[in-house]
Amino acid sequence: MPTAPAGKPRVGLFATCLVDLMRPSVGFAAAKLLEEAGCEVDVPVQTCCGQPAFNSGDRSAARDLAIQTIRAFEPFDYLVAPSGSCAGMIKAHYVELFSDDPNWLPKANALAARTYELTSFLVDVLGVERVEARYDGSVTYHDSCSGLRELGVRTQPRKLLKSVQGLTLIEMAETDVCCGFGGTFAVKYGDISGAIVGKKAENIVASGASTVLAGDLGCLMNMAGKLSRDGQPVVARHVAEVLAGMTDEPPIGMPATKAS
Repeated sequence: MPTAPAGKPRVGLFATCLVDLMRPSVGFAAAKLLEEAGCEVDVPVQTCCGQPAFNSGDRSAARDLAIQTIRAFEPFDYLVAPSGSCAGMIKAHYVELFSDDPNWLPKANALAARTYELTSFLVDVLGVERVEARYDGSVTYHDSCSGLRELGVRTQPRKLLKSVQGLTLIEMAETDVCCGFGGTFAVKYGDISGAIVGKKAENIVASGASTVLAGDLGCLMNMAGKLSRDGQPVVARHVAEVLAGMTDEPPIGMPATKAS
């Protein structure tokens, strides 16, 4: 297990594009969890991690975005993201982007070593074993591809969820199978993506859980959209919102309730 520095760890929160644009409550929940775990949290000026450009083969744009990220997070002990996808890009692929650049490769390596997905950081680095939160209902958890395969995030969110009062965790079938989002994949290969998320939605519903959780907003938006189109009552939330006890916001993809 990595060792946290003495004193208050200085954490730079990488909010992610989707959280910033579509679900800011996830960022606030992540900050709350980190602060309650004893961290000093800041959100430096930031932009995209570069993953869409990287996956589309635009290495030049991906490098430019990576340089901005490296510079923004240099002052911090850690970069933490409520997204296995973005954290995986920074931790696993920045080094690849600068493999032939002796000036930026050491900086990419240094940032990669300090980069973590949120639940992994809480459990593996800070040693958090439980959270003070309540969520009345049954949930099932989707293991997002990048978090699971690039960062080894699987047991960490489940460990924390088991400490949430009122929550019952039910494992769906094929929890580790892709939801079909894959960023630009869902746009380029809509028919294939639709078939994949259709199977994922079937497994979610079959679990009997009333809520599906995950650590990546892209996956959650994709699954929530399919469940809604199918008329299923299962709702979707980011795991950080539940762990932080911040579930006043409507579930993902659902309209805000008007005050009476």
